Amino acid sequence: MSVLDSVRKQLVPIHPEGYKFIGIFAVVSLLLYWLWTPLGWLGLIATLWCAYFFRDPVRVTPAREGLVIAPADGYVCSLGLFAPPPELGLGDQPMQRVSIFMSVFDCHVNRSPVAGRIAKIAYKPGIFVNADLDKASEDNERNGFVIETPDGRFGVVQIAGLIARRILCFSREGDNVQPGERIGLIRFGSRVDVYIPGAAEPLVGFGAKTIAGETVLADLRASEPRRVYRMG
Repeated sequence: MSVLDSVRKQLVPIHPEGYKFIGIFAVVSLLLYWLWTPLGWLGLIATLWCAYFFRDPVRVTPAREGLVIAPADGYVCSLGLFAPPPELGLGDQPMQRVSIFMSVFDCHVNRSPVAGRIAKIAYKPGIFVNADLDKASEDNERNGFVIETPDGRFGVVQIAGLIARRILCFSREGDNVQPGERIGLIRFGSRVDVYIPGAAEPLVGFGAKTIAGETVLADLRASEPRRVYRMG
């Protein structure tokens, strides 16, 4: 193996959506450096952050049927029974919802939590309050997916946050997706809600750290009672 191959293996891939932003940051950094050297160094730090933000690492997704996988990096900011957004057409009965908040330091590539067919994609304009707040699920700009599976219909909602101003969707209605498959991206700082059908209890607690495509949120095949968590 060559030195170049070794270096490539150590570098985390950048999502193509980030190239233009990294380029803009780099050009601005050069201009700032020309104006005043300390500003140029600050611009370099901002450029490195931009590259870090748009990272798209390889993930190893659990393959067993019945698992619901985290669609986003971040931490669990809300758990409980909530009615899904009306535009998804999932009815008005409360469903188990796991909400994941992504800070500006988390990877923002979103992934499918389950295997199935995307039956519907619904975009709804809105405001841009802090995505960490519960009302963000109702008031903020969002893009929702309905994924049909043998276990029922799941809702996955990308929600823009206080800083985020752009929701990107990589999938189309009718697409078949696999757990951990990339379905979208949000710029910059946001939230993803997962609505789970049936009586499955979450396997994560409030504040738990999640890794998109790897962390198991729920097991539809499990029969164990609800887990209790404590802060330590």
